[in-house]
Amino acid sequence: MSAYLDKLFSLHGKVAIVTGASRGIGAFLVHALTEAGAYTVGIGRSSASENPFFEGSEYCQCDILDHANFAAICGSVFAAKGRVDILVNAAGITLPASEGIDALKMFENTISTNLLAVNSTCQSAVNFMKKIGGGSIINVTSIASVMGFPGNPAYVASKGGVRMLTKALALDLAEHNIRVNNLVPGYIRTDMTEASFQDPIRYDERLQHMMIKRWGVTEDLAGAAIYLASNASNYVTGSDLLVDGGWTAKGM
Repeated sequence: MSAYLDKLFSLHGKVAIVTGASRGIGAFLVHALTEAGAYTVGIGRSSASENPFFEGSEYCQCDILDHANFAAICGSVFAAKGRVDILVNAAGITLPASEGIDALKMFENTISTNLLAVNSTCQSAVNFMKKIGGGSIINVTSIASVMGFPGNPAYVASKGGVRMLTKALALDLAEHNIRVNNLVPGYIRTDMTEASFQDPIRYDERLQHMMIKRWGVTEDLAGAAIYLASNASNYVTGSDLLVDGGWTAKGM
């Protein structure tokens, strides 16, 4: 890498915390940020990540609904490394309506995990970002944050809420040199979307919305995440960076 590109995109010397790191997008973003030079701490509910963590990263078990535990982990990371520069909120759930399931309870659980906990993790990380004079928060939303999708109102509402939370936090935290942006994936093949991927009808239905005629993979998010975490995006805050194969821009 040239000195110029290194100055723009390198994360050397930075410390990142990534939620939802036990699998899927979160697990991959731990890898991506670590490869870009950050020391990365992955947070997940599972006892261990499905992906191996390499030198320069570690995994901590924590349910982000346990606000005190997450705040304590941020404190431990700061005590050990002297900084918290980057927070990536990749944790999330989807609970489509099912017969015999309490729809109201499902809605409340989705909002609690996908929206309320994101606000809490942001506040915890911000306390330490202020101590070092700045930072970058990346909230992983979804194209469901900007478009209506059927059969899962809780997920759409929660991701739409995070989208606007990001913009509000970006305004409130700008004076502290803390940037807050949304990373907005389209249909990425993960455990969450595997059933749709394997169903020929649903696979093709989704493919027809994409300009780039393939489903996304987690690796497609690496460049966008590194950009938002790095000096390359120093003048970017309150924004939505869509990585959706052209889904939201496509007309006929």
